[in-house]
Amino acid sequence: MDTKIFRKISYGVYIVTSRDEDRINGQTANAVMQVCSRPSLVAIAINKENLTHEFITKSGVFCVSILSQDAPLNLIGGFGFKSGREVDKFDGIPYRLGANGCPIIAEHTVGYLEGTVTGKLDAGTHTIFLGEVTEGKLLNDGEPMTYAYYHQVKRGTTPETAPTYIRKE
Repeated sequence: MDTKIFRKISYGVYIVTSRDEDRINGQTANAVMQVCSRPSLVAIAINKENLTHEFITKSGVFCVSILSQDAPLNLIGGFGFKSGREVDKFDGIPYRLGANGCPIIAEHTVGYLEGTVTGKLDAGTHTIFLGEVTEGKLLNDGEPMTYAYYHQVKRGTTPETAPTYIRKE
């Protein structure tokens, strides 16, 4: 099978955040999609080894910051190639807490969704969390970053824990 076909599926680039009591964490993600409008539901796929997965599982809440095309690689990489177990990913990053207590990235974000987990599906290395959107706001009319834009224009790379990671042969 030619695994490059998976890169032709349209994705966005997001920072998914959560909390565990007073601790916060987040990660870069590309597997976020709206499932239905009544009720407003989204699905997010999070690697089971990530601290964000642990926080979402414990708290039952998350936030999705939708990154704009002007988001710098160091923002994306800081949340995608480092572990919240080892570094404070929010050090030097402007953010605010949403109504559900999860961080919302304040810059390079076109909008955000806050969600409460209503279900989950085991997907091997990942869990697909189904969440009801409890809050959401469009912050500006900038262009959201697609995964294709991230790879082709930004020349970004993919961590091994991402669902779209392609192992070098």
